Amino acid sequence: MKDNNIISLKNIAVDYDGERVLNGINLDIRDKEFVTFLGPSGCGKTTTLRIIGGFVDASEGDVFFEGERINDLPPHKRKVNTVFQKYALFPHLNVYENIEFGLKISGVEQAERQTRIREMLELVNLTGFESRNVNQLSGGQQQRVAIARALVNHPKVLLLDEPLGALDLKLRKEMQTELKRIQQSMEITFVYVTHDQEEALTMSDTVIVMKDGNILQTGTPQDIYNEPINAFVADFIGESNIIDGVMLRDYRVEFAGVQFDCVDAGFGIDEDVEVVIRPEDIKVVDPEGAPIVGVVESVIFKGVHYEMTVGAHGFQWMIHSTLSEEEGTKIGMNILPNDIHIMRRTEEA
Repeated sequence: MKDNNIISLKNIAVDYDGERVLNGINLDIRDKEFVTFLGPSGCGKTTTLRIIGGFVDASEGDVFFEGERINDLPPHKRKVNTVFQKYALFPHLNVYENIEFGLKISGVEQAERQTRIREMLELVNLTGFESRNVNQLSGGQQQRVAIARALVNHPKVLLLDEPLGALDLKLRKEMQTELKRIQQSMEITFVYVTHDQEEALTMSDTVIVMKDGNILQTGTPQDIYNEPINAFVADFIGESNIIDGVMLRDYRVEFAGVQFDCVDAGFGIDEDVEVVIRPEDIKVVDPEGAPIVGVVESVIFKGVHYEMTVGAHGFQWMIHSTLSEEEGTKIGMNILPNDIHIMRRTEEA
């Protein structure tokens, strides 16, 4: 395809019981990309996934797969497979038989089935588990079986609806790495749904942030994290200090009673803005001569860093640092131009 888009959604709207849950979604998903829908519960991310899979019909708009309109194509005829949070494995079948099930339904010959299943078991690191009952597997192993069962049919797109939600934290982190490895190894498109911003940042080529049935922002994890379009995205994709400011002119902003150089331009002179500063981007310095001086109100050890709350200029700042200061200590804070992000106040949070 000349534009390399494998899936396109055009003006997709969905109504449930008279209530609109998707508001005219427009989206292109590129081939061989790991795309993640990120947002709070009820934002429309799973509905969007189910539109792609054919499990939900759009009230308005069109779904295109490799340039062809597939609105009326049932799920089993789409070149798409789905892995749900509840893996829906067959308890009466062993690992091998679970993976084989779709191939038998499709009429694939036995020799080809055996070859493909061996490849899948190796891919998901379950070689030697062929005869194991799925109820004897751990949650992570069951998920690998579900992924193998979905991939053995050679879909062009794999849809994953919060598949790590039932796993503990350590296993979830391991599976994030595994899923990205599998996606790159298979060279197919993964479309993933989560409300966990760390999952989205860890695995994705593209993150789509949703709220109230709308797409707020689409971009790389770095784009979304470093250049959030509004306060909701900034807060949802990671902890942020969001403070009122005034854009004095291009590349010059005032907040917390202090003027700072920044890298933003295109705002009106003396325009009221919101300023976003990530906690890890605030430098703790000697209070003598520092642009902002505050008092440490609390210190929490987070493992890889300390999280300090600092009161300054009527605002509670959050700072992440590998060094800690005692509660009650007066500290200085400095922020470099590249670490200051300006957002218009008119953008809805």
